[in-house]
Amino acid sequence: MSSSSSPAEPGGEAALDVDRRLLAALVRDGRVSYTELAERVGLSVSAVHQRVRRLEQRGLITGYRATVDARLLGRGLTAFVAITPLDQAQADDAPGKLVHLDAIEACYSVAGVESYLLKVRVASPEALEQLLRDIRTTANVSTRTTVVLSTFYEDRPPV
Repeated sequence: MSSSSSPAEPGGEAALDVDRRLLAALVRDGRVSYTELAERVGLSVSAVHQRVRRLEQRGLITGYRATVDARLLGRGLTAFVAITPLDQAQADDAPGKLVHLDAIEACYSVAGVESYLLKVRVASPEALEQLLRDIRTTANVSTRTTVVLSTFYEDRPPV
């Protein structure tokens, strides 16, 4: 890989390795201190602060967030819902029509038979049934649903 493809400023493979280790540490714990980051990558605190700021400015770090346990929030049932417009001539505006449904955690445009794949989290099978009715009537779509039985890992970082 050339130095021009480094996540931070050009500086060769060593800079790329440091940036990847910084990104990996921040993905695991977005609240880690600059002191701890500096110890992990072998740089000064000020150098780490500058690198992290550059990674943010370049768009590699897009934000920091808290991760919550959906089960403890009363949304222990996860499902994937593939949707297809009933009328192929209708406007392709399902994501906009469904954005108000807070049980929909993610909406992906996909290739294949379906148009979109929704990741949803609800409290129960009955809540899923109601959500599916809401999705069908709001967006004028058919649905195909896969219920998640268990999750081994998710939200894995690309670093």
